[in-house]
Amino acid sequence: MLTTQYVPGAPNWLDLGAPDMDAATAFYGAVFGWTFRSAGPDAGGYGFFQLDGKTVAGAGPLTEEGARPAWTVHFHTPDVDALAKSVEQAGGTVRFGPCDVFTAGRLAGFTDPAGAEFAAWQPGDTPGMELVGATHALCWTELYTTDAAAAKTFYRSVFSWETVDKEMGGEVVYTIASPAGTDPDGDAGHAGIMQMAPENVAGGSTPEWHPYFAVEDCDATVATSTERGAIAIHPPVDAEGVGRLAMLRDPFGAVFAVITPSVG
Repeated sequence: MLTTQYVPGAPNWLDLGAPDMDAATAFYGAVFGWTFRSAGPDAGGYGFFQLDGKTVAGAGPLTEEGARPAWTVHFHTPDVDALAKSVEQAGGTVRFGPCDVFTAGRLAGFTDPAGAEFAAWQPGDTPGMELVGATHALCWTELYTTDAAAAKTFYRSVFSWETVDKEMGGEVVYTIASPAGTDPDGDAGHAGIMQMAPENVAGGSTPEWHPYFAVEDCDATVATSTERGAIAIHPPVDAEGVGRLAMLRDPFGAVFAVITPSVG
C-alpha cells in the first residue's frame, strides 16, 4: 500500500518521458482527468501532472540521447550519492547524476544489472508525489525482469527491501517488496518483481519498471485508452484477491498498467 509518508526505499516520485508533451497531456487528461502544470521557464519543458490540484506525477520531453518514451519509478533515499555507490557495488550502473534539481531535491538515474531503468529521489523542498493510492493515482509499482532471483538480491542490497514470494500457479512466482523493517506480506508492500516469460523475451521484451494506476472501471479505462491511441498489451483480467487489471502501451510507447482493486 502506497502512502505519502515516504520512507527510504519506497516509491516517492514517478515521471514520464515523452516526445510530444502536448499530445501526452491530452492523452492522460482524457484517460485519468489529469492536468499539466509547467515547472517554470527554466525547467526545460518539465512539469507536473495533477489531479484536483495535487501532483500525481512529473513529465517532460525526452532529453537523454537514445532515450525511449517511458515511465520512470523513483525510490526515496536520504543520501542519493551514497546510493549511487551502492548501485555500482551491486552491479548496476549510474545513467545520470547525482544532481540537484533546484531546491526540490537531489536526483540520480540508474540501470539494474538486467537492464531495467529506475531512479532515486532525495527530497529537498519536494518530498514526493502529493497523491498516491487513490483513484487515478499511482497505487503499485512492478518490475519485469529476466532474472528475478538476481533482481531480489540487487534491490535488497541497494534499498534494504524486505521481500516475500507468492506462488501464483503454473510455477509462476510473484515477489512482493516493502521498505526495510516492514512486512511485505502486509500493507507495507510497494512493489512486485516478476520473472519475464521466455516467449516475451523471445518477442523482444526487455526488463522494465512500470507503474499501476488505480481506476474505478478497468475495462472502461482500457477502452478510453485504446480509443486515444494506446495498445492493450494485456487486456483486462481478474486476479483473485487483487482486482481487475490490464497493461497498456501509451501512444508514444510508454508502458503502464491500470487496476480496479478488489473490495475488502
